[in-house]
Amino acid sequence: MVALAVALGWVVDDRVTHRRTDDALARSITIPAVTAAPAELAAAGALVAPAPSTAAAAPMPSAPGVDAALADVLAAAGLGGRVVGTVVDVATGTVLLDRSGAQLAAPASTAKLATAAALLLSREPTDRITTRAVAGSLPGQVVLVGGGDPTLSGAAADQATTYAGAARLSDLAAAIQASGFGPVTSIVVDATAFTGSTLGPGWDPADVPTSYAAPIEGLMMDGGRGTPAAVQRSGTPALAAGQAFAALLGNPGIPVAQGVAVAGAQALGTVQSAPMLDLLEQMLEQSDNVLAEALARQVALAAGAPPSFEGAAAATISVLAALKLPGLDAAGLGLADASGLSTLERVAPAALAAILRAASDGAQPRLSPLIGGLPVAGWDGTLFDRYLTAGNPGTGSYPAGPQAAAAAGVVRAKTGTLTGVSALAGVLVDADGRELVFALIADQVPDTGTNAAEDALDAIAGRLAACGCS
Repeated sequence: MVALAVALGWVVDDRVTHRRTDDALARSITIPAVTAAPAELAAAGALVAPAPSTAAAAPMPSAPGVDAALADVLAAAGLGGRVVGTVVDVATGTVLLDRSGAQLAAPASTAKLATAAALLLSREPTDRITTRAVAGSLPGQVVLVGGGDPTLSGAAADQATTYAGAARLSDLAAAIQASGFGPVTSIVVDATAFTGSTLGPGWDPADVPTSYAAPIEGLMMDGGRGTPAAVQRSGTPALAAGQAFAALLGNPGIPVAQGVAVAGAQALGTVQSAPMLDLLEQMLEQSDNVLAEALARQVALAAGAPPSFEGAAAATISVLAALKLPGLDAAGLGLADASGLSTLERVAPAALAAILRAASDGAQPRLSPLIGGLPVAGWDGTLFDRYLTAGNPGTGSYPAGPQAAAAAGVVRAKTGTLTGVSALAGVLVDADGRELVFALIADQVPDTGTNAAEDALDAIAGRLAACGCS
């Protein structure tokens, strides 16, 4: 079970907004681990997409049919003054709805779709990130060298890690103790795996540190937290990791400082992250901003670009534009960061839909795992408590209207929420068995109106899932 505590403040999470003033001010969300589909969803055959050949043979919706089915919900007051978006048939690429789909808009966390796609195109699913310990330049000094793995855990050997399959500082400590090196008298933390500012362009300083964001450094543990169980992330992640390492070595009071490992230093131990694909799935499912920024640095490193906010954004745009897919080019990807936390970020819904279609239609096999990493409506991740009704309450905090219920177990999607912005982009199979992708951004939502905007977006997804729209 992963607990996300949500409290009053500048909160950017895909279930809450900045300075939220509604009934979710101080609630706690518990997200269940996915072990099996709920019985009611499994019985309906949900969570299982049809084979591409089957989906392509199903009747295709018509543009007028889709427009008629969605007209009233797209005009819902809860969506605020503007909604841009598109609906696309996966098999043919036919645009079934175009609401200024090429228009740039603030994507919030749907921007993580671009990060995920670029990572899959740049790195192998089995790649791992290495953290090292080496001898320092002074007697008894150990240098902890980050490789850019934010999931590295400070949990004790008998404790669960924040991220599944995470590397452990306790294993590094055990390796050093077993080697006979010591006694350890000081720790140096080397976070130079990343360069540039630790805060993204367009990030509000009030967002860092919070429960959802931290300075992005080349050495972090537990997603930038000071302890594995912490909700709040640290303002000095690298130093926090060094302090935890000192405690695991049995010397919690020794000096910890930031520095750089000496070339050719004696190796004392290494640990490796979970495979890159696992990290990507965790990033998408929980919409983890810190993990997204770290993974984008892996895209930059693969492209030979600086592992900074600017380098990662440029590399992501370059990798995706190289696919030369309709709607997916530099004009539709105004990226400022990898997580969507930046107020400067702008992405066209058509670009998001192009990524989703490329991951769904089989033409880009490297992108296929992206779909499996998306949250399932009414079941897990940031959609675990949406699309639920009184008849199917689950553990949700937001019971959905009957229109949205049709999407439960049928829609896989990435959410996006900032102050004034609610977005949803994903894939579904309609009532006729046709596979569709959609991307919707409402970027003029009232600051206290996130719940209403999410309800409207969920109703749109439910309408698409429930009708053939011919």
